[in-house]
Amino acid sequence: MFSSLTSRRFFRYSAIDNSSSSSSAAAATTTTTSTSVVATSAVTASALSLDAEDTVMCFCSRKARRKEKDAGTTEDPKLYLEEAALERQLSDVDMKVLVDLPSGIDYNEWLASHTIALFENINLLYGAISEFCTPVGCPDMTGPGFRTYLWFDEKGKKTKVAAPQYIDYVMTFTQRTVSDEAQFPTKYANEFPSSFESIVRKILRLLYHVIAHIYHNHFREVTQLGLHVHLNCVFAHLSLLNQRFNLIDAKETEILHDLEAALLGKQAASSSRTRALSHYLASCIRDLNRAIFSRFKRCCYLEQ
Repeated sequence: MFSSLTSRRFFRYSAIDNSSSSSSAAAATTTTTSTSVVATSAVTASALSLDAEDTVMCFCSRKARRKEKDAGTTEDPKLYLEEAALERQLSDVDMKVLVDLPSGIDYNEWLASHTIALFENINLLYGAISEFCTPVGCPDMTGPGFRTYLWFDEKGKKTKVAAPQYIDYVMTFTQRTVSDEAQFPTKYANEFPSSFESIVRKILRLLYHVIAHIYHNHFREVTQLGLHVHLNCVFAHLSLLNQRFNLIDAKETEILHDLEAALLGKQAASSSRTRALSHYLASCIRDLNRAIFSRFKRCCYLEQ
């Protein structure tokens, strides 16, 4: 998978919760450690009635479920809406503060920072379960509500591709875009293009498709790996950013509106989550200050 080469790294979900970060890091770094990660998340899997046999059946029977869908049967139960799965680590009030544009920060710079952070986290999450997403198991790029996504190439031609190919296109396009100095400038005196917001809108729309596919097709595997809390946090981040700046069309987000309401409607946070939140926000502020100071030093150096 890909990793961003730019300097904007303000938001790190891995610092939120020590109990889940070890599982997340192990799963995202290499698939060879998935067995040990599954063992550490047995409690959550049990709460959702998931076991190894369920994962195998889930992986092997996608074709059968697709035929049932075509025959007009009802959609599979949404496991991500079960109470045991609705863990998020951050309260909605504090995450709203996280996406609000601070005074004195450039709007485009703020969008760039969040876009890259979301790309990196979604990229890591998909990398952890990518071995389960195959052309055989996921012949179409689908989401909840029988939603099917088609890929539009540079000429505007629509193409129906398997989910792994679609997501590879998304990650390749996003990596190339955020690494392009003309579109995501990082050097002093380089200005953002006038079309920057539309570029961000396209990237976030495509990343939303990836998250929708993960929830719809691979939430069992995500839970088995103990990554559902991290996934929920990333989704909440993307949803609140969209609510704040209206960056994704409503017709795109309606398929996960029920999950958005379930996650962002939770007001209470445990004391352990509050402590984790303080550590997380402190990390965000520290990284932001370091980035601004670094940019300021480059500015002073060039003026000399």
